[in-house]
Amino acid sequence: MTGTLVLAGTPIGDIADAPPRLAAELAEADVVAAEDTRRLRRLTQALGVQPRGRVVSYFEGNETARTPELVEALVGGARVLLVTDAGMPSVSDPGYRLVAAAVERDVRVTAVPGPSAVLTALALSGLPVDRFCFEGFLPRKAGERLARLREVAAERRTLVYFEAPHRLDDTLAAMAEVFGAGRRAAVCRELTKTYEEVRRGGLGELAAWAAEGVRGEITVVVEGAPEPGPAELDADELVRRVRVREEAGERRKEAIAAVAAEAGLPKREVFDAVVAAKTAKTAEKAEKAGKGEAAGRG
Repeated sequence: MTGTLVLAGTPIGDIADAPPRLAAELAEADVVAAEDTRRLRRLTQALGVQPRGRVVSYFEGNETARTPELVEALVGGARVLLVTDAGMPSVSDPGYRLVAAAVERDVRVTAVPGPSAVLTALALSGLPVDRFCFEGFLPRKAGERLARLREVAAERRTLVYFEAPHRLDDTLAAMAEVFGAGRRAAVCRELTKTYEEVRRGGLGELAAWAAEGVRGEITVVVEGAPEPGPAELDADELVRRVRVREEAGERRKEAIAAVAAEAGLPKREVFDAVVAAKTAKTAEKAEKAGKGEAAGRG
C-alpha cells in the first residue's frame, strides 16, 4: 500500500498564520522534506513540535536527484511532508517535480492549505481579482524580460509577479514601457511582517518610487489590459500596440489585424496610423540630419 505526499503551506511572515494542521503533520510524518532545514528548525521550535521522522533537504539544487528517493519512500508506504521556506510548495518553489513523479506512480497527494503571497497580494491590491494570472518571476536579462512582458501585453486578467527587491525598479520600468505608465499596479512588500507595505499607483509612478531602493519580499500585482471602445484609443496608442506585437515576433500585417480586432476598428484605420507614424519619424530624422549638415557648414 503506497503512502501519501503532503504539501504544507508555511507562514509567509507572521508565525501565527501557521495552519493548525501543520504542527500535527510535522510531528507525524515519516519523512519531512524541507527547502531549508535551518528554517524548518526555527519553524518547529516556534510551533513547539519535534518531528519524529527523518528530515531531508529538498531545494532547487538537489530537487532532481532527491525526487526518486522520496518517491521510493512514498511507494513503500511512507507519509512524506513537503515544506518550503514560505507559502505553498510548487508555487515558484520546489515541489512540482515531486508531485508529478508521485502522480505517475499512483501515489496519493494532498495538501495542508496555508498562507499564499499570491492570494494575499491580490486581496490587498485593490485591483480586480475575479480573474487573474500568476506569472512567477520574470527573466533576469532585460531583453528576455521585455519579451515575456510583451507576450501578456493584451492580457485582460490581473497579473501577479514575484520579484527580487534589487530588480524591482528595472522590472517596473519595463512594465511601464510595455503596458503603459498609467496602468494601475500594487507593490506588496513584506506581507504579514512587521514592516508590511502596499504601494499603489501607476506603473510609471511606482517605477520612480522603486528607483530609490526597496527591501524585502516583493509581490507585484498589475491591472489587466483595458477593453477600450474605438473612441478611447488614439493613433499613438494604436501604433504602440502594433509595435509591442511586432517586437514580440508578429509580422506587421498580423499585428495590425490583431490590434484592429482588439479595438473594434477597421484594419485600414490602424494601418493608416502606423504609416503616418512611420512617415513622421522619417521626416523628423531628415530634419535632424539637415540641421546637422547646416551646423557643419557653419
